[in-house]
Amino acid sequence: MLFPHARPSWILLEDEDWIFVDKPPFVPSQASDPKVPDDIVARLGAYLAERDGTAPYLGVHQRLDLPTSGVLVFAKRREANAGLAQAFEKRNVEKTYLALVSAFRGSAGSRRTLRDTLAKGEGGAMRVVTGRAGQAGQLAVTHVTVGKKRADKDGLLLELSLETGRTHQARVQLAHAGSPIVGDPMYGGAPASRLFLHAASLSLPHPQTGVVTKVSAPVPKDFDREAEGRVYDDGPRLRRTLEVAMDRRYALGRLRAEETNAFRLVNEGGDALPRLAVDLYAGFAVAQFYEDAMWTPAREERVLDALLALGIRGIYKKVRPRQANELVDPRTDRWAPKEPVRGEAAPDPLPILENGIAFSARLGDGLSTGIFLDQRENRARVMASSGGKSVLNLFAYACAFTVAAVAGGASRTVSVDASAVALERGRQMLAGAEGDHRFVAEDAFAWLERAHRKGERFDLVILDPPSYSSTKKRRFVGDADYAELAALAMRLIAPRGELLACSNHRKVSQNKFRKFLFDATRQIDRPPTQIKDLPQPSDFPTESDQEGHLKSALVRFSGEPV
Repeated sequence: MLFPHARPSWILLEDEDWIFVDKPPFVPSQASDPKVPDDIVARLGAYLAERDGTAPYLGVHQRLDLPTSGVLVFAKRREANAGLAQAFEKRNVEKTYLALVSAFRGSAGSRRTLRDTLAKGEGGAMRVVTGRAGQAGQLAVTHVTVGKKRADKDGLLLELSLETGRTHQARVQLAHAGSPIVGDPMYGGAPASRLFLHAASLSLPHPQTGVVTKVSAPVPKDFDREAEGRVYDDGPRLRRTLEVAMDRRYALGRLRAEETNAFRLVNEGGDALPRLAVDLYAGFAVAQFYEDAMWTPAREERVLDALLALGIRGIYKKVRPRQANELVDPRTDRWAPKEPVRGEAAPDPLPILENGIAFSARLGDGLSTGIFLDQRENRARVMASSGGKSVLNLFAYACAFTVAAVAGGASRTVSVDASAVALERGRQMLAGAEGDHRFVAEDAFAWLERAHRKGERFDLVILDPPSYSSTKKRRFVGDADYAELAALAMRLIAPRGELLACSNHRKVSQNKFRKFLFDATRQIDRPPTQIKDLPQPSDFPTESDQEGHLKSALVRFSGEPV
C-alpha cells in the first residue's frame, strides 16, 4: 500500500491497556475536517483494525502540535482511561523533549529552569506576560539541559523537561529566553523545513499495575542538519524523509483517492528534499530534478531507487533548467526522457482524476505533462463557481481550467492559447459537452484587444500566464508585464464578475502580486470590491521563511467596465 494508515515502526510499546506511538511530524493530533479523518487517532485506529481484524478502542489523553514529532500514549481499554487520566491530572507524568535552537546561554551539560506566566496572544500564539499566575495567565515551568554536542554549525540541541503542560509551552518560553526553536516562524525561529521539536520520552505509571514505565522515541534523523543535499547520500535517511512526505499526503493519497489521484508528493525544501519535486499520477511518478551542482549521477540514481521501493509503478525523469526562461529542447533525453527510468511505462495518455473530474496526462511528453497539479484547488474553486456563467480561460494550455468550468455548469467558455496543439487536447476532453465552447489559437494580448473592441463580456476570467512567454507579436515577462496583462483582462469582466489571477514567477511575492492587481484596476479606473489572496495548495509546502511559487488572488468587481 503506497499510503498506509500507519507504519509498524510508529508503535513503540503496546499491551492490552495502552499503546505508545512515535507520531511523525505533520500528522495532526486532531483532524481539521471531520469529513477527512487524517489525524493520528483515526489513522492508528484504522491500522489496528486492519492488523487485528476488530475495531479498537483508543482513549486520548494528550496531543502534540502538527509539526511536532514524538511519543504519544493512548488507552486501549476504557478501563485504562481512569488511571491514565489520573496520572496526567496529578502530574505523575514526566515529559522530555528535544529542541534544536540557534544558540542558548549556558555551557554544555548545564541546566536552567524557565519559569513564566503564559497567556493567549494573537493568531493562536501564546505570549509571556507579567503578573501572578492565575490572574494574568498560567504558570509554565520548563527545565532546560544544554546538549553536549552541536547538531550542526548553526544548531544546538536542548533537552527539555516540562513540569507543566501549557499550549506551545516550550516554543514560547524558549523564544522569550532569546532561543526560538529552529523552524518555528510563529515565535521567530530560524527558517527550516519543519519545527525541530521532538517529544523524546514519556514516563508514567501503568494504568493497572502502577509500575512506572518510560518510553522513548528515537531522535529523528533530520535533527542532524547537514549541508544541503547530504540527505541524498544516506539511503535510510532518504527513505525515511520520503516516508514522512508520504505520511503528510495521507489525506490525498488514501482518503481522497477515489476522487483525486494526481498530486505532489515531494515539494523541494518544504519536504526536506532540496531541489527535488515528485508528482504522482495514478500510481506513476514524475521526478523533477532542478538543475544544480549538487545533483550527481549517484544521487539521482539513489532517489529513483528509493521512489521505486515505495511501491510506485513507474517513474519518469525531468530536469528543470536553472533559469525558467532558458531555452531548451524539452523532448530530449537530457531534459525529459520519453521512457520511464524505473518501473513500467504509463499509458499515453494516462487517465487521472482530480476532484472527481477526468483529465489525462502525458508523462513522457517533454517537460510538461498537460496539467499543472499546483492549480488543483483553484480548479475546484472554478468548478464550484461556474454554474450558468460565461468563462474566459487565458493562456489555457490544455484547457484544464475550462474542463473544470464545464464540469461546474458553465454555459459558455472561450479558451485562448498560442499553441493550437495544446488547445486540441482540451477540445478532445470537451468533445460532446453541452454549451458554447470555443478554442482560439492566438496571442492572448492581441485577442484581448480585439475582444474589448467587440464588447465581449465574461462572468469569470482566468489568468494564469507562464513566467516567461514569447510569440511572434510580443514577449511576456511575469515580473514586469503582469499589471498590463491583468488590466486588459479586467476590461472584459461583466458587472459582478470575477478574475482568478495567478502567477508562478518565483521572484514575485504575494505582496508584489497584489500590487500588480491594484495597479491594473487603476489603469482602467475600475475599483474592485475585493482582492482576496488564496492559500497555497496543501501539497506544496515551503520552508518556514519562504512563500510558495504559486500566487493566486480572486478579484471581484461590481460595476460595468469602462
